[in-house]
Amino acid sequence: MVVSVRGAIQIDENSREHIFQGIQELISELCEKNTITEDMLISIQCSQTRDLDEANPATGLREIGFSTVPLWCVQELYVKGGMERVIRVLLTLNWENEEAPRSVYLRGAKALRPDIS
Repeated sequence: MVVSVRGAIQIDENSREHIFQGIQELISELCEKNTITEDMLISIQCSQTRDLDEANPATGLREIGFSTVPLWCVQELYVKGGMERVIRVLLTLNWENEEAPRSVYLRGAKALRPDIS
């Protein structure tokens, strides 16, 4: 069965290092929490708020070995008063478990979904 799972992380600053560390932490946590391996992934979609313009999260994922998964990155829709410095992801994957995968919201992004954080 094909399913999707979401996640988000708020990072401390707009720098290549922090963007890469943030996306790597988020994807690692999603994969660990749900026992997801790269061969299960169909694609990963990433968005980042407009204040994060020093790096592309996909490049950070390639650095930790996501070499065969199609990656797609876009700028998050700007909403006045919205949370800043946020990277969001949507993983689409082949899923064989009976239980649905669990979303992950890290650091300040926990406030985006307090019902599941």
